[in-house]
Amino acid sequence: MRSLFRVLTYLVPYRHLAIATLACAVLATVIDLAPPWIIKLVIDTVVRPGDLGPLPWLMGALALASLGRNVLSGARVRLNNLLEQRVIYDLRKEVYGKLQALSVRYYDQRSTGELVSRVTNDTSNLERIFIDGVEALVMAGLTLIGVTAILFTMYWRLALLALIPIPLLIVGATFFTRRVHGLYRVIRRESGRLNAVLQDNLSGIREILAFNRQAHEAERFNTHSRAYCREQLRVSRVWSLYSPTMIFVGSLGTLLVLGFGARDVVAGAMTLGELVAFLSYLALFYVPINQIHSVNHMLQHALASGERVFEVLDAVPEVVEAPGAHILPQSRGEVGFEGVSFGYRPDVPVLHHVAFRAAPGERVALVGPSGAGKSTIIKLLLRYYDATAGRVTIDGWDVRELTLASLRDQIGLVAQDPFLFNGTVRENLAYGRLEANDDEIEAAAAAAHAHEFIAAMPEGYQTLIGERGVKLSGGQKQRLAIARALLKDPPIIILDEATSNIDSETEVQIQDALDRLIVDRTTLIIAHRLSTLRSVDRIIVLDRGRIVETGRHDELLEHRGLYATLYDAQFQL
Repeated sequence: MRSLFRVLTYLVPYRHLAIATLACAVLATVIDLAPPWIIKLVIDTVVRPGDLGPLPWLMGALALASLGRNVLSGARVRLNNLLEQRVIYDLRKEVYGKLQALSVRYYDQRSTGELVSRVTNDTSNLERIFIDGVEALVMAGLTLIGVTAILFTMYWRLALLALIPIPLLIVGATFFTRRVHGLYRVIRRESGRLNAVLQDNLSGIREILAFNRQAHEAERFNTHSRAYCREQLRVSRVWSLYSPTMIFVGSLGTLLVLGFGARDVVAGAMTLGELVAFLSYLALFYVPINQIHSVNHMLQHALASGERVFEVLDAVPEVVEAPGAHILPQSRGEVGFEGVSFGYRPDVPVLHHVAFRAAPGERVALVGPSGAGKSTIIKLLLRYYDATAGRVTIDGWDVRELTLASLRDQIGLVAQDPFLFNGTVRENLAYGRLEANDDEIEAAAAAAHAHEFIAAMPEGYQTLIGERGVKLSGGQKQRLAIARALLKDPPIIILDEATSNIDSETEVQIQDALDRLIVDRTTLIIAHRLSTLRSVDRIIVLDRGRIVETGRHDELLEHRGLYATLYDAQFQL
């Protein structure tokens, strides 16, 4: 129930709306208690004496009660839905904000589909707490209190008989709650897995088609879908036993009241109108009890989702800003690694005492076999992770002493496979600087040799490029990424295999765009094509997480070390 209480804290900013909703519920419940008593008056003052005089007044009272109840119910539903949507909006906003604040390692350990499920499905399931849950519980509780008071006021002996099934109902509800809560946890887990498989399938549809693995992926999806359906059916089986049993147990009270009440009417201890009214109130008494059972069923589903949502909100980022972190408004572009060691796992080190310095405006290449630690160096500079030993610095500042925003504002990244969003060309370019105007965007595109092919598109800069830029060629995506970095205008540029998958003709244009991008900027280049590194200022060669060579292209070839070995192997290929 901790999840429920945590969700209820989100009501605090909207307490006036919550009070108005509750007031409508209370008034509607009070009005709902009037019709049985009016029916009693109809039987005892109209039907039995045969006097039709009071009938129009009593009918009018019934109509007025019905009208009032429905007006209040309509207002309650409207207010409650407004309250629920505002609360869920705040909750979803907070979950998304927390996901943006979490460290990269958190995402390394979870699938995208699983996280999407928590932001969408699980937060949506929490809506049911407000639509059917808390509201229904409040109304049921108010009805039970009111009806119980009336029953004991009317005829306390019959009221005691009506309470006989209550202990059995409580025991049944307790058993059901314990049984079904664990099942709903499994259902939410299976839902997350199903979403993860679906996300993989949709993202990898081209690979699926290329390898002709549609049947294999369909079976993989169906396996998780069957598991999800199986868990849903387990809950349904428990509910199919629980609900009818509780309704039957509740009806035993009605049978007892009817039997003893009929005897009292015949004996003259109560009137027929009183018995009918008592039975009507008794029906109102058991309706909220059955509602509570249904709400309990729904609530367990919602609470299982709540646990998954709050698991995200309670996650602690691995990389956090230090108290009073320094804001670096404009860097000179000096990058330093001072005895840096790091491992993604404590028992598997990736970098060992790496030390180098890139002066402002210097072009430094990182070279080495796969797994040597090149990309890890970039991740530490961007502070996706923190070094386990040593310091990573910008302009002499330890990156751990800088705010994350001001640190990453200093760095522009052009990756081997740049990520483009499912939007227009302009939206993707403006991602480098959101406030950029059209002239600035077009100037950056022209400098990156992208303006010509953009202008040839059906809608120019407003052309939709599809998910991950699927409608563009590799060279076009790369040029958009370069233009985006140009627009950002950072003092430090990272080129991560920026020309590795480009044909020779396109590479000329991209290389020219890159040359314009890195002018007067500190540049870190990760490259496997060593022939592209002839003009860089310095090459750092890594092997198994250690720097083994440093120098210019020609110097390293003459040295005949690892760099020369890698270069000769590429030349032979």
